[in-house]
Amino acid sequence: MNGNGKPLKDRIALVTGASRGIGAAISVRLAELGAHVVLVARTQGGLEEVDDKIRAIGGSATLTPMDLSEFDKIDQLGAALYERYKRLDILVGNAGLLGTLGPINHLDPQVWNQTLAINLTANWRLIRSLDPVLRQSDAGRAVFITSTAGQYPRAYWGVYAVSKAG
Repeated sequence: MNGNGKPLKDRIALVTGASRGIGAAISVRLAELGAHVVLVARTQGGLEEVDDKIRAIGGSATLTPMDLSEFDKIDQLGAALYERYKRLDILVGNAGLLGTLGPINHLDPQVWNQTLAINLTANWRLIRSLDPVLRQSDAGRAVFITSTAGQYPRAYWGVYAVSKAG
């Protein structure tokens, strides 16, 4: 264990969907364990609130406002992390969209495309972009948050289930 009961001291972690909910909780916990957390989410205000919580416990974070459907920005993220930190120790792919609940044949194509973009394609782009910096770590790890909706059918959850199964 690294100094003072902080097993993640000197580790760099990146969390998507970090501005609220599960992503915010994971981010704060990683900071409690000693990691510097790169917070990624669309909402600047939400990122600032999580950063305040992290600072209140003596942790540190970097705020990265980003819409993960802007795939070129994901591609630039790996290079920026390498330039700044030379590695990434932990990737938590948490960002997700529910989409619209209802009969799949009534679904707006934009909702379908956006849900798949965030829940599926963005995670592939994260792996593609961040794999080289994860490999620079002596213990690089990637964790992706999913849902049982991808395994157990639920009426009207079509686009979310498809994206999570992927």
